[in-house]
Amino acid sequence: MTQILNRLPDKYELNILCHYRNNTSTVQIIRITNIINWYFERVIFPGELLLFKALPEALLEIYSSDKITTMLRDRLVCARLKIK
Repeated sequence: MTQILNRLPDKYELNILCHYRNNTSTVQIIRITNIINWYFERVIFPGELLLFKALPEALLEIYSSDKITTMLRDRLVCARLKIK
């Protein structure tokens, strides 16, 4: 399933189209929190592809759950996720 969600505020003109695919067998939560006045969080199921617009300097945090706890697994700069 592919989703395109959440617009950046209009004041951010230099945004890029990014993608992230959950290639694991577990549910993940992805989050961008380093952009002022914009909060982005989604649940991504195994095999799911998410398309979203973000600033190149935005940090995508990837969390996965291990039964009881949720742990930060990775941080990716959105410029690396840009669709060409």
